[in-house]
Amino acid sequence: MLDVIKEISGVNPRKCMKCGKCTAACPAFDEMEYHPHQFVDMVETGRIDELLNSKGMYYCLSCFACVERCPRSVEPARLIEAVRTLALRKQGGDHMTPDMVPGKLDENLPQQAITSAFRKYRK
Repeated sequence: MLDVIKEISGVNPRKCMKCGKCTAACPAFDEMEYHPHQFVDMVETGRIDELLNSKGMYYCLSCFACVERCPRSVEPARLIEAVRTLALRKQGGDHMTPDMVPGKLDENLPQQAITSAFRKYRK
């Protein structure tokens, strides 16, 4: 599962030096079961199942304050989003196939939304 999270996020959690700057910048750290630096460590050590069973990952605001503060460009928010995506994918099958995309297009909807949904809901 670690390889899948790395592929989805594009982040190497091993770059983390566990300084805690990401957690210090996080406006939601009080609500999270695992703080951003702990989250990165858990991904790095392969404790993915614990993260998947945690409701704390849904408290991340995706504000990217952690990304801005990280001196090593680890990007904890991207790892959190990757674990959320993995949780959605584990709920069951492909939710979106390539042939469904044209039917979802709408001139008022940003194309990025469709691309994002396709990436998120397709294995």
